[in-house]
Amino acid sequence: MVWLGRRDALRAGVGLSASAGLLATGLATSRLGARSEVWRGARQNRRRIDQPHGARTGDVTAESAVIWARAADDGRMVVQLSSNGRQVRTVTGPVADPRTDRTARIVLRGLEPGREYAARVWFAGEDGTAGRLETVRFRTAPRHPTPVSFAWSGDTCGQGWGIETTLGLPGYGLLASLRPDFFLHVGDTIYADEPMVERDRDDFGHPWTNELTESVSRVAQTLEDFRGRHRYVLSDPTVQELYRQVPTVAMWDDHETLNNWYPGEIVDDARYDLERSCDVLAARGRRAWAEYQPVAIEQLSRPGRIHRALGYGPHLEVFCLDMRSYRDPNGANLDGSAASRRSGPAADPAADPAAVPAVDHGILGAAQAAWLLESVSRSRATWKVIAADMPLSVATRYADDRDSVAQFHDGGPRGREQEIARLLSGLQQRGVRNVIWVTADVHYTAAHEYHPDRAAYQDFDPFWEFVSGPVASGTFPVKQPDRTFGPRIVFAEGNPDDRRMSPAAGKQYVGQVEVGADGILTVTLHSTGAGPLWSRSFEPEEGPDPLQLSPVHR
Repeated sequence: MVWLGRRDALRAGVGLSASAGLLATGLATSRLGARSEVWRGARQNRRRIDQPHGARTGDVTAESAVIWARAADDGRMVVQLSSNGRQVRTVTGPVADPRTDRTARIVLRGLEPGREYAARVWFAGEDGTAGRLETVRFRTAPRHPTPVSFAWSGDTCGQGWGIETTLGLPGYGLLASLRPDFFLHVGDTIYADEPMVERDRDDFGHPWTNELTESVSRVAQTLEDFRGRHRYVLSDPTVQELYRQVPTVAMWDDHETLNNWYPGEIVDDARYDLERSCDVLAARGRRAWAEYQPVAIEQLSRPGRIHRALGYGPHLEVFCLDMRSYRDPNGANLDGSAASRRSGPAADPAADPAAVPAVDHGILGAAQAAWLLESVSRSRATWKVIAADMPLSVATRYADDRDSVAQFHDGGPRGREQEIARLLSGLQQRGVRNVIWVTADVHYTAAHEYHPDRAAYQDFDPFWEFVSGPVASGTFPVKQPDRTFGPRIVFAEGNPDDRRMSPAAGKQYVGQVEVGADGILTVTLHSTGAGPLWSRSFEPEEGPDPLQLSPVHR
């Protein structure tokens, strides 16, 4: 397990005291003197601190939002918040300096639900001079039934395809055109392990010229290497413009560190000449991820807690998983075997451990799996969206290095599938309705319908899983899923064969979820080349009130 302690958190983004200080009442008034000094310095036209990577927002709820920015020089972060043309408050935040790669964030609290906000962000120099302004916009989650939407994808700057000198990162332009309430990046926010070259051409004849920096020309081993990868993505103007208008909910997967890594692994790759311990590399990769993602610092300072839940109105709650930090070694992923079929009502894994064997391995870890089952069961949102790092039934190709949940064994649950089987059975036993899964990772787009009638393991309710990615990487062929949980490919598109395909082919994929005020959920799968590819709407099913569940089911 890789996590940030309090000391690491102080180094990896913002001091906890700075975040807590935002809760103080009368803060805007207490800062008026400092603000006057800031603007007095600006009028004197002194040297102004730039923000070369823009500003962004993240983890927006009904009452809070994270504002993130990076300074070009040492300076104190300042945010001026307004709504409907009226200034709400000015907040002075932490100092951005080399200890955090000059990144900083402020957690705004006490916001009004369902309101549009604009935040002007700058860094003040030691002499009070106000730096260059960035303005970001966001809407807080509604309290009452209101149409809401989000877009999701993953996989940024992989397979050597970086920021093209003419195209930039086109998938981010598609994201911006959808105008979602937030963008859910489900992992592989960078590719720390895949160097780029200046000029390339894919196997379909598309030329590609990368903008290059030193950090993307080699595998990442040092903290500075990992930071440089994040700076690279944020240097693209299309990405910056998206993040000015659309908040982020960020997750991570393997490429923030190294392809298919797991805790305790030692890298067998000659390119890693400075560090081969995945635990060390992952700690550096996670710190850089934490510095560069707009996540609340108190979230990051909790042991291992990249996983979290975010409610966005009465109809939507998103459960973000971490399928990387707690996993067991990859191997063949065949340990153990659950009964392929059971008769009678499904057993509650919490009350009947024999329903699926309890094993000492998995992909979520016992604590996260228990948190997920409990949190989804108690959610009062109409729709519960589980955001996963990878699909449940698409197996990776190496038989001795299964990075996935599945492993092409179509019988009862084995290996990591047992953990998912216990979760699915638990949701069924508790009567949880309206659960969908969204993911990326496999570099194509698909709609998978899971049904027990087709499954080797049948103790679960039918559900859908939607796959969409990459947003800015190579595109891969569609794979046939493992049949343990009875998936059916309803729609899929990807690379027609195994040849290298760049983003220039127009097959970058973004998924979109829209929930109407009436609770009807619509999923649309988009591509950069063809726009909307597939869409379907779902009416919610009635289920038990989670607060009325009996104690045994809580």
